[in-house]
Amino acid sequence: MLKTTFIFLLIICGLVLFNDTVYARTIKKRKIKKQFKHSLIMRDHFTGFALYDLDDQKMIYELNADKYFIPASNTKLFTFYTCLKILGDSIPALRYELHSDSLVFWGTGDPSFLHSDLKGTKSLGFLARSNKSLYYSTAGYANNFFGTGWAWDDYNDYYQAEITDLPLEDNVALLYADDNGNLQIKPSYLKRFLNSDTSYHPDKFKVKRDFLRNNFIYPVMPIPPNFKQEIPWKTSVELTLELLRDTLKKPVWPVNIPLSATAKTIYNGNLGTVYKRMLQTSDDFIAEQLLLTCSSVKFNTLNTDSVIGYSKKHFLNDLPDEPQWVDGSGLSRMNLFTPRSIVALLQKIKDQVNNDSLLYSMLPAGGASGTLRNAYKTDNGRVFVWAKTGSLSNNYNQSGYLVTRKGKRLAFSFMNNNFTRPVKEIRDEMVRIMTYIHEEF
Repeated sequence: MLKTTFIFLLIICGLVLFNDTVYARTIKKRKIKKQFKHSLIMRDHFTGFALYDLDDQKMIYELNADKYFIPASNTKLFTFYTCLKILGDSIPALRYELHSDSLVFWGTGDPSFLHSDLKGTKSLGFLARSNKSLYYSTAGYANNFFGTGWAWDDYNDYYQAEITDLPLEDNVALLYADDNGNLQIKPSYLKRFLNSDTSYHPDKFKVKRDFLRNNFIYPVMPIPPNFKQEIPWKTSVELTLELLRDTLKKPVWPVNIPLSATAKTIYNGNLGTVYKRMLQTSDDFIAEQLLLTCSSVKFNTLNTDSVIGYSKKHFLNDLPDEPQWVDGSGLSRMNLFTPRSIVALLQKIKDQVNNDSLLYSMLPAGGASGTLRNAYKTDNGRVFVWAKTGSLSNNYNQSGYLVTRKGKRLAFSFMNNNFTRPVKEIRDEMVRIMTYIHEEF
């Protein structure tokens, strides 16, 4: 009899606890729903939201979470996860084969090679020290210089560097005013393509490159002090060879030899540093090149479509909604993801990294670093949100992780498409809602 009573009491207690948990979750859902319902800003465009409790493994609230949105640079989270699954700790920089009197090498897409911030130089040192004749093989790259669906008229903007198998110095030229007020260009090899043009009359001093060739023109007007501008250069095998020769101070010859299965690998820097640069500053160039590096490792060829297809089939086949994914950076408006799929991806990323502190250190931190440095305020010096931003004209998104004052760990995806307001108004309202969740839950 006592045993039966004890079991009965346990069942009653369990039901009470269960009902309390369900009730608490319902209250949370209602409170968050109210924030969206009474927000004039969130009601005048297409908004999607998914908030997931990582500790209880339960979805807290969804708004249009099953609808597809243009993710912009939230796409880099998909690139990040694919890299985590395919690449090791260090980034493959070059593949090479040694022959009796020659060294043949292939690019892997490595974005860190002579990068302005990452400064990958191990492969450069390897080539510089070699006493053999150097041959650069152009075989293996299977895509265009722009990603699928990219805007061609953004070609002159710093963020749209062309995609190549062997990028050098970000594939971007730096134009700047020197101490004497003269216009300079880096790499210096490109100075031969820099010319003034009396027919060019922009509203303010800026440099423009021809779409199909490396002809950089600037107006005949005073150069502003501290002038700086970054412009992608027009890539070609010939220019890559000339830049290599200019940097190495030795001949480099072109060949077209398929990558050998026995080719060895030279590694550059630690991938954690590369990921941090890609995610915190939302570096499009690094994201695109990293997918090529994944393809190089997996298929011995450089093909963005192949590695995206492989990732969708083997790593992302259990997402709630199949992603429409076409590039590494999110520059294309053809990318379409749902908020609930991004939240599922965030869970996968968290499990793969398996270290919250390390993961958070690579993402923009609200009030502290990256693209969220000025968006949020910290809570008495404590960061509570770490997220990847994503912005294109009329689109702004944030997807990442949030820790509440009570210590609850949440994953979220907050997506806004097709608005006509200034992006600051959208961002500020997002920050208000996410701060509310942090404080109340």
